[in-house]
Amino acid sequence: MQGSYKDSLVLLEENLPGAFANTDLAARRKMVQGLANEYSEHFDEAAADLAEAERIADSSHPQLQGEIARARGTLESDRKNYDAADAALHQGLLIAREHNLRSLEATMLGDLGLVAMKREHYDEAIDWDRSALHLSRDLKANVYAASILGNMGWSYFSMGDFDNAKSLFEQAESASAHAGLSGDHVYWLINIGDVQFAQREYQDAEATMKQALQLARNLNDNGAVIQCLNNLSQIALDSGAIDAAEKYNSEASALQRAGLDKLGVLTSTLVSGRIESGKHHFAGSERKFQSVIQNPGAESALRWEAESRLAKVYQNMGQPAKAEREFTKSIETIDAVRTSVKSEEFRMPFLSSAVSFYNDFIGFLISQGRPEDALAVAEISRARTLSDGLGIRSAGLSFPIKDFRPKQIAGQLKTSVLSYWLGSPHSYLWIVTPQKVVLFTLPPANEIDPLVESYRKALIGPRDVLESDNAAGKKLYDLLVGPAQALIPKGSHVTILPDGSLYNLNFETLLAPDKTGAHYWIEDVTVTNANSIRLLSRFDPRTSTNSTKKLLLIGNPVSPSTQYEALPNAAVEVSSIQKHFLPDSRTVLTQAEAIPAAYTATKPDQFSYIHFVAHGTASRLSPLDSAIVLSTAGGEDDFKLYARDILHHSLKADLVTISACYSAGERSYAGEGLVGLSWAFLKAGAHNVVAALWEATDAPTEQLMNHFYDELDKGSSPDVALRTAKLSLLHGGNFRNPFYWAPFQLYGGQSAVARFPAHPRPGGHKGTVGRD
Repeated sequence: MQGSYKDSLVLLEENLPGAFANTDLAARRKMVQGLANEYSEHFDEAAADLAEAERIADSSHPQLQGEIARARGTLESDRKNYDAADAALHQGLLIAREHNLRSLEATMLGDLGLVAMKREHYDEAIDWDRSALHLSRDLKANVYAASILGNMGWSYFSMGDFDNAKSLFEQAESASAHAGLSGDHVYWLINIGDVQFAQREYQDAEATMKQALQLARNLNDNGAVIQCLNNLSQIALDSGAIDAAEKYNSEASALQRAGLDKLGVLTSTLVSGRIESGKHHFAGSERKFQSVIQNPGAESALRWEAESRLAKVYQNMGQPAKAEREFTKSIETIDAVRTSVKSEEFRMPFLSSAVSFYNDFIGFLISQGRPEDALAVAEISRARTLSDGLGIRSAGLSFPIKDFRPKQIAGQLKTSVLSYWLGSPHSYLWIVTPQKVVLFTLPPANEIDPLVESYRKALIGPRDVLESDNAAGKKLYDLLVGPAQALIPKGSHVTILPDGSLYNLNFETLLAPDKTGAHYWIEDVTVTNANSIRLLSRFDPRTSTNSTKKLLLIGNPVSPSTQYEALPNAAVEVSSIQKHFLPDSRTVLTQAEAIPAAYTATKPDQFSYIHFVAHGTASRLSPLDSAIVLSTAGGEDDFKLYARDILHHSLKADLVTISACYSAGERSYAGEGLVGLSWAFLKAGAHNVVAALWEATDAPTEQLMNHFYDELDKGSSPDVALRTAKLSLLHGGNFRNPFYWAPFQLYGGQSAVARFPAHPRPGGHKGTVGRD
């Protein structure tokens, strides 16, 4: 259990006295020998030990039989005989349940999760692990719970959800260290370093790996030593330290040649191929990458990395046709694994672990003078989960995309599309007009990201960024819009397809230069935010999909707790909005009626307009736990309408407005975009969603919404109506600061909503309560 497998085998060398030769003690001895040999990667010896243990074990001792079945499952799993592993573990699970051996049941559930994880069935693995964790905690088996947490962390990591993975690894590492399980402690520490490396925190990753390496050496755990050396090699390569990478790789290879590790050979080969490529030894690099690709035991993540890196080798060798073939294979391998993940929630973050290989393909196509093909590759990565939910075929989407007509879509919607890709060593901007596609090269993400963070902080601060002549706001305009400015005349409709940190940026607030200094870009253009060009293609600007013009208005709830105080202007906003609809075409739920269950009970698919006036919450670790805070029906936590529940009720709404703080979400996933309440409503079928990037203050929000519906009442499309409403605050009154008018953005793409009957509406009153 401490990872000292040789010591374990030494302790078991002496044969038992003859009287014990066919007892359960003998069976247990052979089982432990089998485990020690299995963990030492002496698989044939382990198989013989476990076969002997099975022969000796008495059926009257189900606990031991179950443990031997578990050991057999572990061995077959490490040999990659996953069907045999599943069969052994299910046999053990059956024994555990038949004899009410709950501790054994917990271990079997966790091991089935481990096998599912190794088969790259990550969502299935998490389901097994959650069951195992629940039972382990009931039994207060904290040591075993630590292993389950770590295994869950690896599944999250493999699906690109680095935040959740890191949290789980840290819990597992702490619990293992506390329990004295040094071997487990080392592996969870290595995994923490893996997350830091994936997030490009190279200094932290290197420090963590060196700490794990020292612990692994102390334990004589060669498998862990080689993992650390391979990871330190990768960190060195990404940091440009090729000599250090070669030193680490040489030591790992020497240990493997001595037969001290078998499982890490492919990773060492991949690292060696990277080193050869870095030294321009392309023939040797090609051989090593091909050996990984052709190995049937290679994990998919290793295979797609080897394919992508082989493509770069061919690119450097001046063989573009071969390079394109390998790049295409790489993204097809990535997509095959992503498609195999059944849970939508787990598919969302998947590309975070693979997006760098899309970046390499895009850079290659641009170097070949093929900017529109490069845009198509970027498009393949975008909004895949959202598209699946909307019935837009994306499973199996590959390069080249059939019927990819970005200029036609821009012409159909009468918009200019600004599509961004943040990467390294370059970022890119494509501007798509009805006439042409033009590419601009931008600085790398690590130069743009700090500017976005700085400007976002300034926007939600006390000072008006225009009055303070904010440098970040001007620089971002120069970088992100300036190159394409000549193609975007004043009065244009612009559709933004963001990437990375840009999902958290309201482009309308960028400071455009003029003769007197600067002005907000909203003065020049009308902006919509969208997730992908393919999603835009489903909209027809000439028609509204829902001719009934019915309103569902839910808001001004009873405060469910002191955490969510009443909104002074909520009643006024509810009153003013409902007056735009005839009494028989509106359903208004307020106060005690404004409960989450009422949303589904009203059959939301029958409404063309849905509007919420309430507090909102956004969850970073679990974006689908973001919620609209409504009235309670009497339960302990029944006052939240969660994003995950919104997904399950189809909509046909032309417009959903979430008049609440942080309703756009706080977390963005590579390719998928910002995920939260707005994403959930879009996926449910809404054509346009208005939601907030940050805190929405009560009084200006009520005024903004009044103006917004006034403009809709005049027949304006949602993008034009929202811009006009924002300009009304910007040009007068006490709410000129973008903190008040800029949090709300339009997400979607439908540019026309049919007009509805107008009615007089009252004025509002002021307050300062935030809807967070």
